[in-house]
Amino acid sequence: MDVHGRDLRYFVAVAEELNFTRAAERLFISQPALSKRIRVLEKQLGAELFLRDRRTVRLTAVGEVLLPRAREVLSVWCSAEAAVVRAREDERSTLVVGMSASPGRGLLPALRARVVSRHPTARLVLRQVTWADPSAGLADGSTDVAFVWLPLPDAERYRCAVVAHEPRWVALPEGHPLAARAAVDEEGAVDFADLLDEPFLALPPEAGPLRDHWLALDARGGREPRIGGVVASAEETHEGVANGQGVVLLARGNAPLVVRDEVVALPVRGVSPSRLAVAARQGDHRPLVRAYLAAATLVGSGLTAGGACAGPSPTG
Repeated sequence: MDVHGRDLRYFVAVAEELNFTRAAERLFISQPALSKRIRVLEKQLGAELFLRDRRTVRLTAVGEVLLPRAREVLSVWCSAEAAVVRAREDERSTLVVGMSASPGRGLLPALRARVVSRHPTARLVLRQVTWADPSAGLADGSTDVAFVWLPLPDAERYRCAVVAHEPRWVALPEGHPLAARAAVDEEGAVDFADLLDEPFLALPPEAGPLRDHWLALDARGGREPRIGGVVASAEETHEGVANGQGVVLLARGNAPLVVRDEVVALPVRGVSPSRLAVAARQGDHRPLVRAYLAAATLVGSGLTAGGACAGPSPTG
């Protein structure tokens, strides 16, 4: 039988008061409505629960059996309701922040401090996502906000606050001829034109326009890049460069993730800057999401929306 929890609550109130008028007042309903619900419950159970006359209300034997069990059911349900409320509050106060690698640049503590100052109960949870997902978890909903490099695939799905503009550098083996040439260059830089024939390490194909950005397709004059390998993490990138599989473009601020053990990084002339942003899904206006984007806007260079998540302009 499908007994409504409300009817069990009504039954317990009458059983404890042994008076329909007082029970109705306690439940903030009318006495006729209460009597009707008790009759519905009795019909569902197939037995009377109360013996009534003009002066008294008494539990029947069936009512005596039901009372402790009804109290137990209501107690369990109250505990469940309280647990749901706590879980909902925890969910509202938790923000999952996605990233493919630590954003560095002092961004995490700076943004955390600003968010917590306005939302003291906020709990920020960091989630690492592979480079195969350029949205850092936003696309599949596993993160709430994320540090991403522009351009994003399906850029219209997101709004972004740019937190860093940085020139692109190239990582290559320490003994590479271009490294020696850069050492005597006034700016210590290499021209991208000199890299066109080099094999490049590329992001996985799923990265879409971001893969194209780090291969600098817009600066190749239509020439197809040579792909020396596919990488999905900073460690794979370091190993690929160190083993001579190819060179790789990276943001200046990310150079420390790759430069070590005979791998060097140098500035590159002839390519547009890179942009690091904090992104969220369009339409997600939860308070913590808004707070994190607002903090990113203050720390970085401004909030952009929709298609502006597509990528940098040619001039940066």
